[in-house]
Amino acid sequence: MEGRQESMDKVFEGTTALITGGGTGIGQASALALATAGSTVTVAGRTVSKLKETVRLIIEAGGSARLVECDVSDEHSVEHAVNVAIGDSGRLDFGVNSAGISGGDDLRKTADYPVETFDRMIATDLRGTFLAMKFQLRQMEAQGFGSIVNIGSAAGVVGAPGFAGYTAAKHGVIGLTQTAALDYGPDGIRVNALVVGLVNTPLIAEGRSPEVMAARIAAHPIGRLGEPSEIADAVIWLCSDRSSFVTGAAIAIDGGYTAH
Repeated sequence: MEGRQESMDKVFEGTTALITGGGTGIGQASALALATAGSTVTVAGRTVSKLKETVRLIIEAGGSARLVECDVSDEHSVEHAVNVAIGDSGRLDFGVNSAGISGGDDLRKTADYPVETFDRMIATDLRGTFLAMKFQLRQMEAQGFGSIVNIGSAAGVVGAPGFAGYTAAKHGVIGLTQTAALDYGPDGIRVNALVVGLVNTPLIAEGRSPEVMAARIAAHPIGRLGEPSEIADAVIWLCSDRSSFVTGAAIAIDGGYTAH
């Protein structure tokens, strides 16, 4: 990942970025990639200790970063996080909305799916993305430029048996992305989503048997899990001018999962 980031040669120098869910996984990898390319990064999330680790890694790599505690399901908390990211610069170039929860492996058929679990999925994965976009877009509309990347899921374009809440939320993220792209394209703002397959993070294998993991990997024709750095590479591209004609897209980075 480091070599690919360095090839960007500080192309984002002077820009600012907000990454929700920036303490772990794809959010952390995206924050590191953007900071290495020169952006001043603000990482937001619920767990301050994890955010501090991301900031430490960025500073050690020579980048600039700060953190803000944020519950993406709370409107005022998200507004505050966006304001922190804007800071004294008065601008927000990039929003990467990665905060989300999966609901675990307690699979239930739709009629048996717990309402409280459904509500929790919608509150974090869908409402959280909407609120982040709401305040990111306000700033970007005022300044006349910006790029937003929403971290979606393969479960946002195909069904996932047993995951009614997660699937509903991630389908909603794609719809929000497309609608915002239509709303704000004339204002110089691009909004895209990444349709992500299973990614190799510390939590993926936790509590899961080798048989379960093998089945999950087998669902990806490429024959392996994705790496956070691979998703971050796509984030960098969507934030850069190299993707200047791309908006409203749901781009699959899923090892072929949705090609079935």
